[in-house]
Amino acid sequence: MKEPKTHQTEESPQAFVDAVANRTRQADAHVLLAMFSEITGAEPRMWGPSIIGFGRYTMTYGDGRERDWLLTGFSPRKANLVLYIMDGVNQRPDLLGQLGKHRVGKSCLYINKLADVDMAVLRELIEAATARMDASHPTAR
Repeated sequence: MKEPKTHQTEESPQAFVDAVANRTRQADAHVLLAMFSEITGAEPRMWGPSIIGFGRYTMTYGDGRERDWLLTGFSPRKANLVLYIMDGVNQRPDLLGQLGKHRVGKSCLYINKLADVDMAVLRELIEAATARMDASHPTAR
């Protein structure tokens, strides 16, 4: 079986954020780094070359294979900020409706810049998702 390329590394999340070329994206990443750290109480860790994860849980595939994955996190990508809401970003449509300019995928929330969203609503989304992951994966972190 092939080893997944996205796994936890020993690289520094702070150094990764400091190296983001786009200054707005870099400033937003610093805000998210502090926010996720405060909400989760977890130490930020790099997952692969570009994802900053907080906490971890064991994910089980349909065929029974297991692997560790980040509990929540984000990536300051070139095109936008990607927030990883592992229990499914659509779990709180009420909050998404209040968030501001964004797009969603199955477990991803895409934001161009933090100035486009309501930060209190974003915090509530992250808190709710983290609480649901903690409840559904009691051995996480």
